[in-house]
Amino acid sequence: MLNRIIMDISNYIFVSDDPRKADAIFLPGGSHPGPPEYAAWLYREGYVQWLVPSGGVSVKRDKWPGVRVKSEIYDGDYKSDCEFFTDVLLKSGVPASAIVGEDQSGYTRDNAFFSRKVIEERGLVIKSAIIVCKAFHARRCLMLYQMAFPETEIRVCPVHCYNITKDNWYQTETGIDRVLGELARSGNQFVGDIKEYLRQQ
Repeated sequence: MLNRIIMDISNYIFVSDDPRKADAIFLPGGSHPGPPEYAAWLYREGYVQWLVPSGGVSVKRDKWPGVRVKSEIYDGDYKSDCEFFTDVLLKSGVPASAIVGEDQSGYTRDNAFFSRKVIEERGLVIKSAIIVCKAFHARRCLMLYQMAFPETEIRVCPVHCYNITKDNWYQTETGIDRVLGELARSGNQFVGDIKEYLRQQ
């Protein structure tokens, strides 16, 4: 029974698709360079035209927490997730003209809906997109960006960060806390949105 529980949680949380050509990459905020580095690689390989880094300072903190790894490479005095991600993208070969960022959001829901706002302000049309995020954050990111961009075909191409993967998350206290926290938030943060969606059907 326990193995079935682990498998079901893993399959739900760790959404993963193969990359395909799309209009843009969405980058929900964070302080780990893995997602923007991978997004830059996808851009250089010709998968997308636009990159949309998102994030200010988390509502849980009063300042930006600092770079998690590779601080010797990414050594700027960053004030937001977006500023950090933008620097990673630039240092990874992405031209500034391809980056459309927003630096006001404080949590994942705002990452999605504030990204929509800046895209509309630029007059861009995003018919297809890739979300590049931490692997254990994939399900919640997909749900929120789908709500913000209901007309957009979205795929998720996640990055394993903090050594938390679909195959090992249940083996450490940190992995358990991260994944079960995502499981809880993927339910309780969506009650109002799902009820509203069902009323419209």
